[in-house]
Amino acid sequence: MRLKSTGAALAFLLAATAGAAVATEDKAMRVHPEIWPAARSPHAISDASTERRIDALLERMTIEQKVGQLIQADISAITPEDLETYPLGSILAGGNSGPYGNERSTAADWARLVGEFRAASLRPRANGVAVPIIFGVDAVHGHNNIPGATVFPHNIGLGAARDPGLIRRIGEITASEIAASGIEWTFAPTLAVPRDLRWGRSYEGYAADPHLVARYAEAMTLGLQGSLVPEQTIAKDRVAATAKHFLADGGTELGKDQGDAKIGEAELVAVHAQGYPAAIDAGALTVMASFSSWHGTKHHGNEDLLTTILKKRMGFEGFVVGDWNGHGQVPGCSVTDCPKSILAGLDMFMAPDSWKGLYASTLEQAKAGTIPAARLDDAVRRILRVKFKLGLFDDGRAVQADPSKIGAPDHLAVAREAVAKSLVLLKNNGNLLPIRPGARVLVAGAAADNMAMQSGGWTISWQGTDVTRDDFPNGQTIWEGVAKAVREAGGKATLSIDGSFATKPDVAIYVFGEEPYAEFQGDVPTLDYQPVDPVDLARLKSLKEAGIPVVAVFISGRPLFTNPEINAADAFVAAWLPGSQGAGVADVLVARRDGKPARDFSGTLPFAWPATAVSPVSDALFPIGYGLRYDAPAMVGILSEDPGIDVAAALNLENFFAGGRARTPWTMTIGDDGGVRPVESALAVSPNAMISVRSVDVMAQEDGKQFRWSGPGTVQIAGPNADLTRHLDQDMALRLDIRVDAIGEDRVSVSLGNAAVDVTDWIGAARAGNVSSLRIPLRCFADRGADLQRVGNPLTLAGHDRLVLTLLAARVEAGTASPCPSEAE
Repeated sequence: MRLKSTGAALAFLLAATAGAAVATEDKAMRVHPEIWPAARSPHAISDASTERRIDALLERMTIEQKVGQLIQADISAITPEDLETYPLGSILAGGNSGPYGNERSTAADWARLVGEFRAASLRPRANGVAVPIIFGVDAVHGHNNIPGATVFPHNIGLGAARDPGLIRRIGEITASEIAASGIEWTFAPTLAVPRDLRWGRSYEGYAADPHLVARYAEAMTLGLQGSLVPEQTIAKDRVAATAKHFLADGGTELGKDQGDAKIGEAELVAVHAQGYPAAIDAGALTVMASFSSWHGTKHHGNEDLLTTILKKRMGFEGFVVGDWNGHGQVPGCSVTDCPKSILAGLDMFMAPDSWKGLYASTLEQAKAGTIPAARLDDAVRRILRVKFKLGLFDDGRAVQADPSKIGAPDHLAVAREAVAKSLVLLKNNGNLLPIRPGARVLVAGAAADNMAMQSGGWTISWQGTDVTRDDFPNGQTIWEGVAKAVREAGGKATLSIDGSFATKPDVAIYVFGEEPYAEFQGDVPTLDYQPVDPVDLARLKSLKEAGIPVVAVFISGRPLFTNPEINAADAFVAAWLPGSQGAGVADVLVARRDGKPARDFSGTLPFAWPATAVSPVSDALFPIGYGLRYDAPAMVGILSEDPGIDVAAALNLENFFAGGRARTPWTMTIGDDGGVRPVESALAVSPNAMISVRSVDVMAQEDGKQFRWSGPGTVQIAGPNADLTRHLDQDMALRLDIRVDAIGEDRVSVSLGNAAVDVTDWIGAARAGNVSSLRIPLRCFADRGADLQRVGNPLTLAGHDRLVLTLLAARVEAGTASPCPSEAE
């Protein structure tokens, strides 16, 4: 039976599995296949002629070639020449990996790189067999890896549009641009159903409604791949889709990325599984396993879910790929040794930088029978099916670039339409919107002229923090879109980020919101909006007090508690992460000369908007499906500004750095005699180049920042004034998790507040290349004069030439008493 997200279906499932859920709480959960929705990959994936070709190929392949098919490496850690020795089956380009080390490469560069890997894989071996690689990329809101490409709103905005037809068109355009850069596989669509919006990947989910997610799963799969036809390869301008991340990555406790979904099987089925049957029925060629767990069992090692449910109950005939070294998180596994994942049903390891060791261990296990020949052949068969369906064995899928497809005008028009349809009007008191023709308009706020903020993560780079206006020459910031529309309507627009003005405007548009983030780096402890610019609210109020009507345009990857900001504005628009076409915002906000906007608001909330900062949302200010229109006005009264929680406590001001970044509300800078610069992206250099920083993988993707000194310089974390005096009596300490990569030529100190201690001896004694924990009691800093009642800079690392340190964590924690390091002079 095909169950939908109705109350009756959920009630049935709860009744069917209540006993099992209780009996196995917090233990490995067993599944009941009969209550899961059934599906079936189209016959076109495994038609008889294709299976005969696969049979013949399997008979001729060596065990080395078969094992190679199971492993995928990242372009940052492999060369085409490596394929001469290691016959790997797949190559990917991760979020920060660009051709030849350039993440701003053109479509021609991408096609050249793919072609080099493809050619290397097709050189026949001694047995006369050559198997082409399949190349995958994260094109998750358009072909977001290439400057100038069409970048659509992130999925949460598309969910607000509630338009499956639009989704299919977006899939077709995205596939066209991916294929135009020589690539044939995208890791999309994401079919998560986020339940706790503190999760940093919430914007990758379409909606809280599993039924809408299922409709979009079908539409996007068909858009990316087209309808599959037996004994025919997919069209040259279509690419393989990936239904991800199987399963319930949006249902983890506390909204924690890569966390544990401690929910019953009933909820797992009714909420989190509904998108997959739709994608499978539509022909999705691949499925990606989730980093997360279900009741403590990592999905990369869960045979019940990967094999019993996905492959048998849901009839999936394509292949299951892992996530970035996700197999290494399975108990008993490492990133270079994990037969458990293959035995559980994973078909292809995503082993970006661990591929060489993993190939060696997997080959040994296959030869020894630890991985049975039947399981090996099944995995290889599934991978070959997809490669045959893509036409990779045929001359028809030649690797070539077509720059004319990248950011084509008709593609951009659809993106602009999507932006307009994604906007949700939460408040429009006094019918302030649309802005009348001829108006003097002030446009302000940190996000007004900021392509990075409006595009969000997964844009050019993984985190999207280094995006500039130049990356999208055929795009517009929101300011640019509004300015053009206002001028065309006979008015005048002025940009003033701080909201100041010489001539009083008729109306102000204030654009603000979240900075870019991706994956776990977007996890937050509370739904209270923490502004990029702490004076946002003051500026909104100042404009209002000056008698200027205010339109607030909120850029975010999730609904957040913004009652103070809503109160300070006459109109409030949830714009999500609209992407490169800022003109789509203006199409709805600004009236033309005839007094009507190009488009009315049509978007409605895909998730409830919170009335407080409590997570998950239990008290909705605006429910799912809410959204005002010009032809259906309504007044919004004064809202309570009580967040419902102790925000300061929820923010955990004692946790300064984790997951590869400074934690909100703290920020990180590097500095030297020339000044300081913020650490906002994967790469940064201080003004006089005395210190540089880059993101590195230590235990998870980009979980550390590596600092390299070439002269005197500092790393500093700063933010609000935190009161740490209460921790003195508890003998708490500043803990730093550091990997010492190289010892410098001079002294090294750690400061908290205005007091420093010398840690040179500790640095020298630390085991090079290993992560070590340095604990400095807070009393050590207090004894040196630190004002622990007002600590605005809880960490400063000062070093000199040739010092190289990787920071993984910085926080205040309880621990056993320890002596102070030597005090810095």
